[in-house]
Amino acid sequence: MSVAYAPDGLLGVLTPQANTTVEPELALLMPRGTAWINGRLMSGRATIADRLRDYFRNYAASMEQFANAPVGAVAFACTGASYLAGVAKEDATIAEIEGRHGIPVLTAATAVADALRALGARRIGLVSPYDEALDAASVDYWTARGFTVAAKSSAWHRSDAFHPIYSLPGGASQAALDRLAGEPLDAVVMLGTGMPTLHTIARSPRLGSAPVLSCMLCLAWRSVVALAGGTPDAASLLAMVDGGGWRDRLPTPAA
Repeated sequence: MSVAYAPDGLLGVLTPQANTTVEPELALLMPRGTAWINGRLMSGRATIADRLRDYFRNYAASMEQFANAPVGAVAFACTGASYLAGVAKEDATIAEIEGRHGIPVLTAATAVADALRALGARRIGLVSPYDEALDAASVDYWTARGFTVAAKSSAWHRSDAFHPIYSLPGGASQAALDRLAGEPLDAVVMLGTGMPTLHTIARSPRLGSAPVLSCMLCLAWRSVVALAGGTPDAASLLAMVDGGGWRDRLPTPAA
């Protein structure tokens, strides 16, 4: 079943409650013929880590926001929750939700892992917007997924703004990416669904020969593949990395 604005598939997206980046980047990345409806992952906890744990615990219940909308896949646009849950719990939770709803279920983290496997990447560099504790958890997660974190650069900035990641300026990811220049890497991943990344990828789709990925780019790519019932492949991923379908839509970055 399709809806008027989504002849090629309707995606259900669940976004952390204060995240201001997911919807704008999806609006640029998702191709014509697809559409999405968005729900919010909610928590009243004070710390980022506690909110992330709440989000993950409530993943299955959060699906209820879509009621009987004919979504063809669901994307949890949150990476940090996966780090704190760990690989085994994440895989089991995804399998349980897929079994209940009968549709593909993705997280931003599993989308990145699928992208890296499609590229045959093993040695990866990370651009991290996280504080020290979540940064360490991210390295443990990617290692458990079978990748070697060969280099890391931080975009973390302590701030009094509404959120230290979502309020990062657009140039933060570029500056952190540039610090990885010269490292022998198979791919670079800019972490977090809240750090703005698309202007950086548009300017620097490769670091040397290493494709530059972000969590949102990978999640959009993997969601399109899931809606089409396809298999993840390097060609479609690299076409997106190189700006296919979205580069010309980018607004002029703020000064």
